Amino acid sequence: MSFSLPPLSLDRRTLLIGGAGAAAGLLLPSGANAQPTKLQITEGTVAPLPIAITNFVPGTPADGEVGAGISGVITNNLKRSGLFAPIDQAAFIERITNSDNPPQFQSWRTINAQALVVGRATRQPDGRLKAEFRLWDITSGQQIGGQQYVTSPEYWRRIAHIISDQIYERLTGDKGYFDSRVVFVDESGSKERRVKRLAIMDQDGANVRYLTRGSDLVLTPRFSPNSQEITYMEFGQGDPRVYLFNIETGQREIVGNFPGMSFAPRFSPDGQRVIMSLQQGGNSNLFVMDLRSKSTTRLTDTPAIDTAPSYSPDGTQICFESDRGGKPQIYVMPANGGAAQRISFSKDDVNGSYSTPVWSPRGDYIAFTKQGGGQFSIGIMKPDGSGERILTSGYHNEGPTFAPNGRVVMFFRDPGGSGGPSLFTVDISGRNELRVPTPGFASDPAWSPLLS
Repeated sequence: MSFSLPPLSLDRRTLLIGGAGAAAGLLLPSGANAQPTKLQITEGTVAPLPIAITNFVPGTPADGEVGAGISGVITNNLKRSGLFAPIDQAAFIERITNSDNPPQFQSWRTINAQALVVGRATRQPDGRLKAEFRLWDITSGQQIGGQQYVTSPEYWRRIAHIISDQIYERLTGDKGYFDSRVVFVDESGSKERRVKRLAIMDQDGANVRYLTRGSDLVLTPRFSPNSQEITYMEFGQGDPRVYLFNIETGQREIVGNFPGMSFAPRFSPDGQRVIMSLQQGGNSNLFVMDLRSKSTTRLTDTPAIDTAPSYSPDGTQICFESDRGGKPQIYVMPANGGAAQRISFSKDDVNGSYSTPVWSPRGDYIAFTKQGGGQFSIGIMKPDGSGERILTSGYHNEGPTFAPNGRVVMFFRDPGGSGGPSLFTVDISGRNELRVPTPGFASDPAWSPLLS
């Protein structure tokens, strides 16, 4: 499978949602600003919100397949979030034939729907696809959301993800995360001769595209803030090197020409710098390179192994992994260097170690891999080290990455033996663990920011 998206420039976005601002007014009648009862997201048990999602009414019979496809993607997105319980369409009493008309609210109350999504998909005379949706609060009988989008027909899935985000935000108060992509390492072949290729896909596993051929080993891909570039490590004929890769053009370049090995790269929040670990002898330290001037600044200078750096969202701090105290632990320090403070302290296992820290886009948590007691756990803690929470444990869980809204963590799990790793998601309360579909084995995921 393959896919391509035009660069997400202002013109691209304007084309994608052409007329959206005006359309929102057209699709929102008076009273649309009434506040529905929103789904409350807490750290405890959340009862999924019953929601009815109808097939989008086709403008012509030829539009029926894409209308059903948009509805299907929205249903899958909301269901996988764990916060919504889409109602089986077989239970629907009213059949929507005109999405402009108010629904028969009692028919939807009868099947316990608390929210209703209706829409229309129409091919325009110029060949483009126009998709419209309306979100109804069944309890209050008010329309609480509505929008229209115009784009090339091949981007219908993208439209479905954007609509999913609109629904998610309107009903939870949080930004959605569906219109995003994941870069990962695709693995194929036997354990002894495993081929690893850089790959990219939509967050739901669709539209997989391979970015490298698999002739060299690739590890730890990470997105730039604009989602158009990836930085990653590659083992070629010589020492490992950190590369920049442009997703749209396919061009790549080495990030500096350093002696020894360079690894664990990650972009700064402004996209102007790449922070990484450079090995010199038996130890490694953190360095940051300015991508414009190519100047390099050393941030740590210890006889230990400092690696896996990650910036806070505001760019003022970094968290990283270091064994300066014996076993690998997580430390936080100013982004320009200085004193580092250890924040990981295992209470249930004095020999526990922490690795692969990554800062949440919300700034409220740092995710990590914890090893101890024969288990590999994925967890989160606050930036000061308090509030540690284990989200999932098992054999060889590793490599957490946050969704753009900070509510979901993706990671990979390798069961060992003759099998290979797979990608999983779990929300930050530790609920709703799900496998992410990929063509084969997959590891080292990294979630992009929202594309729109």
